[in-house]
Amino acid sequence: MKLITVFSIFILSFSAFVKAQVQELDKVAVIVDQTVVLESEIKDLITTVKANAIRNNQNLPNDRVLRTQAIERLITEALQMQMAQRMGIQVSDPQLEQTIQNFASSENLTAEQLRAKVESEGMDWEQYRERIRKELITGEVTRANVRRRVYVTPQEIDNMVSLIDEQGAEEVEFQLGHILVGFPSEATQEDIDSAKTRSERVIELLQKEDADFRKIATTASSGPRALEGGDLGWMNVNTMPTLFAEVVADAKKDDLIGPIRSGAGFHILKILDIRGKQIAEIEEVNARHILIQTSVILSEERAQQMLSEFKNQVINGEAEFEDLAKEHSKDPGSAARGGELGWNDPSIYVPAFKETLAQLDEPGELSEPFRSVHGWHLVQLIGKRVGDVTDKLKQDKAYQLLFQRKFGEEREAWIRQMRDQAYVEVLE
Repeated sequence: MKLITVFSIFILSFSAFVKAQVQELDKVAVIVDQTVVLESEIKDLITTVKANAIRNNQNLPNDRVLRTQAIERLITEALQMQMAQRMGIQVSDPQLEQTIQNFASSENLTAEQLRAKVESEGMDWEQYRERIRKELITGEVTRANVRRRVYVTPQEIDNMVSLIDEQGAEEVEFQLGHILVGFPSEATQEDIDSAKTRSERVIELLQKEDADFRKIATTASSGPRALEGGDLGWMNVNTMPTLFAEVVADAKKDDLIGPIRSGAGFHILKILDIRGKQIAEIEEVNARHILIQTSVILSEERAQQMLSEFKNQVINGEAEFEDLAKEHSKDPGSAARGGELGWNDPSIYVPAFKETLAQLDEPGELSEPFRSVHGWHLVQLIGKRVGDVTDKLKQDKAYQLLFQRKFGEEREAWIRQMRDQAYVEVLE
């Protein structure tokens, strides 16, 4: 009997030990205000970055450096998700499915083919879906908070129009590589001197014949695109931050520029590539729409059904689209005008809306009800035209260029401010 008791105690102890070991497979790695970053999240992000690097033939630094960069990315993401919760920003399953369908369509795939592709690259489909959901939420939080920090004056627009007219400044685009050696928002002189010294060392590394910019950027940069090798993509001098536009105008491919000091730290740029004048006609679209937004008392199915009923009423001559829009549309900007949106470049709309417009050919043609991040829409095409570059279009273009430039600058400042004000503890 005593032997059985001892054996039972041993089994219970061993079970508890095994259970403890299983729980150790995931643990809290970082405390970020009211939430945490798990070890599994860090590992998943590093795995994704490595998979992307293999596809893009990109060299990466060692795992320790990747881990540091991944932790910073996840800290920012955690703060944005907490803010989204406070703001009530959510992405429903239908919105998510619509976005994934748009992704698949952009690659000429069905949703099922996209899933097979994702899983063939070693990613879990549900984790992929939740990653997309999180990116949609953090993107909306960023836009909502940064947009109100951006103000473009009429004088700035006039100056930009003159610059476009006189210099054709938007015709040359630069693919920029970027490294930011940062310092705190309330930096001491010692912090600034230390960052400057580090940035000069990075320049020395980049000047070596076998230097790999993307690898060094992933290792050394604290900029928002560090995990992508510092690649900022294609920009012209009107869309890039003013600080960069002032120094790249006469640069050549593979030129290194910097360090350039800003309020965030010291910037180092590399001209990865340059491309010249892009000629294209702008097709403008005028349409009207009805927007129905779901709520606790209005389900997704009912919203879609309402728009189907509206479509049938218009087709059967029982109602005018404009009257239905004035009565039912939840878009405050267009409802009073019968849902009319005016002549616009379709690229200004969210992907689901843009793609639906592209499928309409004849004036008066109606779409099927469809879902975007804003809600459920029914669209009627008014007309399409190839737009000349009128003064209004020039001003709109100038505004968008200035807005994008300022948005990038303010986004970086907003993230840095949010990070500085947060309580963050990285656990060993």
